[in-house]
Amino acid sequence: MMSFQNRILRIYSILIGLLLAGVGLVLGQLYPLFVDNTANSLVNSKVEDISAYLSTTEVPKDIQNQIIHKVSFNDHIIESTDIQQTFWMFLFIILFLAFLIAIIIGASVFKKYAVPIEHLTQTAMELAKGNYRVRAFEDDFSGMSKLSKSINILARNLHDISVMRETEKERLKTLIENMGSALLMIDRNGETTIANRSFLKLFQLKFEDVDGKLFRKIGLPDQIEEFIDKLFLTESSNRQQLNIKKNHFTYYMDAYGAPVIGEHGRWLGIVIVMHDITELKKLEQVRKDFVANVSHELKTPVTSIKGFSETLLFGAYKKEETLLSFLEIIHKESNRLQALIIDLLDLSKVEQTGYEISKQKVYFSEIINSSIELTIHLADKKNITIETNIDEQVVILGETNRLKQIIVNLIANAINYSLENTMIKLSVYQNKKYGIFEIEDQGIGISKVEITRIFERFYRVDRARSRNSGGTGLGLAIVKHLVEAHQGYIEVHSEEGKGTIFKVYIPIVNT
Repeated sequence: MMSFQNRILRIYSILIGLLLAGVGLVLGQLYPLFVDNTANSLVNSKVEDISAYLSTTEVPKDIQNQIIHKVSFNDHIIESTDIQQTFWMFLFIILFLAFLIAIIIGASVFKKYAVPIEHLTQTAMELAKGNYRVRAFEDDFSGMSKLSKSINILARNLHDISVMRETEKERLKTLIENMGSALLMIDRNGETTIANRSFLKLFQLKFEDVDGKLFRKIGLPDQIEEFIDKLFLTESSNRQQLNIKKNHFTYYMDAYGAPVIGEHGRWLGIVIVMHDITELKKLEQVRKDFVANVSHELKTPVTSIKGFSETLLFGAYKKEETLLSFLEIIHKESNRLQALIIDLLDLSKVEQTGYEISKQKVYFSEIINSSIELTIHLADKKNITIETNIDEQVVILGETNRLKQIIVNLIANAINYSLENTMIKLSVYQNKKYGIFEIEDQGIGISKVEITRIFERFYRVDRARSRNSGGTGLGLAIVKHLVEAHQGYIEVHSEEGKGTIFKVYIPIVNT
């Protein structure tokens, strides 16, 4: 593409050429008059000189006239021809030199003014393309300095605005992508325009599956599609709790939808934010179950104590056998009630935020042996053999009493849920980070569905057996919290009818 300077120089050259050509034509029209006058003056001067000379000679008059006439005619032609040739040559040279001088002057002037203009034009075009880093050359000699400074100020402002816009865009993108709630934006045509990471993860979708697609064709649950339809119909904000079933599991979502309004009240679409409240629902259900279970567990011993005490007050105390039997029952139920209250207080304590234990170096074998001594009588009643495989060198960090509470609970549970004349295996070993206590029984086992719930408060695999054994239903809940307080964790492997394996991981002492 020809530059601005070359284009204007070419136009200038054409105009100068036409102007000089016009001057040449005008001079060409005036030339004959000038030539004739000049030629006549010269010829007349020569004729007069010849006539004066001939008058001094003896040449006849007729011959003199013929000579003068011929000389006059020939000289006129010769003079006219010479003058024309000289004039045209001179005129061409003058006009050509004038053209060259005009072109040289014009090129110099255009270079001074056209180049800055061309540079400013290119700068403006780059700005229009979005290249806000380009700058114009500020030349005070071209007279374009004010325009250059203005364009540079504009470029800097546009650059600052673009940087701010990109920063805000990146912040918004980061916020949308990393927010815990699922977000979906749909335009007025029903096509999805924004779907964040939480939304895609919740419904196991990819961005390519939803971008620009109609919301009905991306495989959303029926409840969400109905909620979206409601928003489109009412064109007003709405909130609704949705139950979404996926992989045989129910998710509870608190969905909030609102219309997106642009400038001049133009309706652009809708935006939906979905908060996962499944855990809140679980906690709410746990709270309800806890209240119901506590009430039930307290009701039984209290009812027994009240009933037997009332019977004694109405005269049964007079019979010694009845009195002793009733007092024994009251004592048993009061012990059960006391155990329940102690476990509740214990659980409440370990569940408190910031609960800490006093850690010290402890040989895991000492904890195991001490716990076996406390529970061996329970195993003897059912003729259960306890087999041990203990690494005496495993040293862990923990609180002795709390560790003993963990092990005693697990051994007691294994005994309670095992059949008579069976075996319980206890093992202690370690890996690079943890000391591991493993207990395996040959009891009734736990189903896969129940394994996820055995650490809930008051949850029992076999309610009749655990209640008859005197258990409160809080033991495993306490065990889980105490293990976590030691920065450890617990694993469960079980098969119905074959038995259960509990593995407790407690951090070892770094040597």
